Amino acid sequence: MKKHSDFNRRLFSVAPMMDWTDRHCRAFHRVLTNRALLYTEMVTSAAIIHGDRSRLLAHDPEAEGRVAVQLGGSDPAELAEAARIAEGFGYVAINLNCGCPSDRVQSGRFGACLMTEPETVARCVAAMRRAVTLPVTVKCRLGVDHQDTEESLSRFVAVVAEAGCETFIVHARKAWLQGLSPRQNRETPPLDYARVHRLKAERPGLEIHLNGGLASLDEAQRHSPPLDGVMLGRAAYERPWLLAGVDEAFHDALRPVATRDEALDRCIPYIERELARGVPLARIARHMLGLYHGEPGGRLFRRILSEGAHRDGAGLPLLLKAREAVIAARTSAAAARAA
Repeated sequence: MKKHSDFNRRLFSVAPMMDWTDRHCRAFHRVLTNRALLYTEMVTSAAIIHGDRSRLLAHDPEAEGRVAVQLGGSDPAELAEAARIAEGFGYVAINLNCGCPSDRVQSGRFGACLMTEPETVARCVAAMRRAVTLPVTVKCRLGVDHQDTEESLSRFVAVVAEAGCETFIVHARKAWLQGLSPRQNRETPPLDYARVHRLKAERPGLEIHLNGGLASLDEAQRHSPPLDGVMLGRAAYERPWLLAGVDEAFHDALRPVATRDEALDRCIPYIERELARGVPLARIARHMLGLYHGEPGGRLFRRILSEGAHRDGAGLPLLLKAREAVIAARTSAAAARAA
């Protein structure tokens, strides 16, 4: 199999998350890390082919850097066409979602239900690989419902790898398609990191990345190596400042920003440009609410933005007001410590 070494050197990624990792989120995250691989939200192949692809695949390489697009679907020809279109938008990899447990993806026969159809996934991967020059990767679960995770995961990976997939991102939980909501599926099924490590031992020639429940960079580093990479989702989104340590921790590179205030300063040109295009502040600022998480004034920063960004005429002054509140709280806390 042809190795896409530039892609596979990316040891840390931020998970694709529906309604979260849009282009504004990715532009913000890119300020915090130059090296992490970012992902789009899942986009269905049918939506790309029949819908507003310019909106669905909107991507600013200058602001977002290198981004992989995640596709949802189960029709090989349709996925191949969607991958070909996505490649034209400047993405660096195509990822097939075989892990989402929502009712919508089940009714459309894609997402986690594809764990029971490895031959279908293999045909989809083969078709996409023929259509694009980009690496085609798969994000999956350990299994679904009553599948035996040892046997089912090994077989799934073996069949799909035979079709040319060399990178698997494994959410280290089962998906229960009956009886649990999508949110419960992110939290309730027990994590089994050891099973992902055994998969890497079984298939050392494949790139195996770990996803699910990782809450810090220290915890993530304990898995990579021996695994080839780690993917953080909610932790990276809710506490985005942790991303500022990714380049140093995983790539021996300089931190792109030294402080949260500097990160906010670097976001201002993008925010001004998007506001000028008519994008409401709320769509941009919602991804920044957790920037000062755990810091003096962090809750006030969040409240000012979450309450004010939806109002008519909200713009950059509101963001600067929120930061001023943080600075005041920081100064007050420092004075209290010195007293």
